[in-house]
Amino acid sequence: MNIFSSLVLRTCFLSTLILFAVPLSAQASLPQASSVPGGIAIIRLVKVATNAQPPQAWLGDLPVLVTADHGLWHAVVGLPLSMKPGRHELIVEIHGVRKTRVFKVKSKRYPEQHITLEDKGKVELSPENEARAVREIATIKQLKLHWREEKDIDLEFILPATGRLSGNFGLRRFFNGEPRSPHAGLDVAVASGTPVNASAHGIVLAVDDYFFNGKTVFVDHGNGLITMYCHLDRIDVQTGNAVNQGQLLGLSGQTGRATGPHLHWSVILNGAMVNPQLFLAANKRAK
Repeated sequence: MNIFSSLVLRTCFLSTLILFAVPLSAQASLPQASSVPGGIAIIRLVKVATNAQPPQAWLGDLPVLVTADHGLWHAVVGLPLSMKPGRHELIVEIHGVRKTRVFKVKSKRYPEQHITLEDKGKVELSPENEARAVREIATIKQLKLHWREEKDIDLEFILPATGRLSGNFGLRRFFNGEPRSPHAGLDVAVASGTPVNASAHGIVLAVDDYFFNGKTVFVDHGNGLITMYCHLDRIDVQTGNAVNQGQLLGLSGQTGRATGPHLHWSVILNGAMVNPQLFLAANKRAK
């Protein structure tokens, strides 16, 4: 073996060692940053160091996803639609020392959407349906706050169903002229029976049939990142199932409060409903 061949082999060996020394999460592509209510703030923290513990971060009392990209640790912070514009603080712990990082949230005004429902019982709820909806909203709130440690997290999402995007995130909605909560997801116009697939690998957190959301699947991707798939006609997975990106979760439908068959897809990050298209942007950049 000549000197040149020896150097090449040594370089390849060292590169392999470095690759395996970096946590799997260091290979993740970041979503698109958009520091507005309903968006994502991406805050640089510190360089990735071998054998060093990853930083930790909190927004208030809620833990925040921390991942590495291009040799740097980043906090990926979900910003709720209700967040007020202005200066906010992130609590960060690096090498056992806690500090605060200030970041700014810009204002954003989302457009209005007016929807007419023939079934007035979906707008003017009976006492029984109102009690059911209140219980289910409390359940969903707890699911949104679920946290599971995960080192191998995938931030390069795929669109769960093939179809036209018919309802954008953040729309200020009016049902039969009455104001309701903003649209906290992305609608995909598909016919009933269209396959709905997992946007990334994870574990099925919950499946249920809700008054507003209809038949719904929650997938936990780890570290406070959760996706929600609503208005399904059929569910093909169970709580606790491990799923891969692109794996069938069920078929689209019109269950719950829906004016027609479609998929409502939401992304939850540290308890906040954020714009799913910011994760699709990461996938496009990677390609």
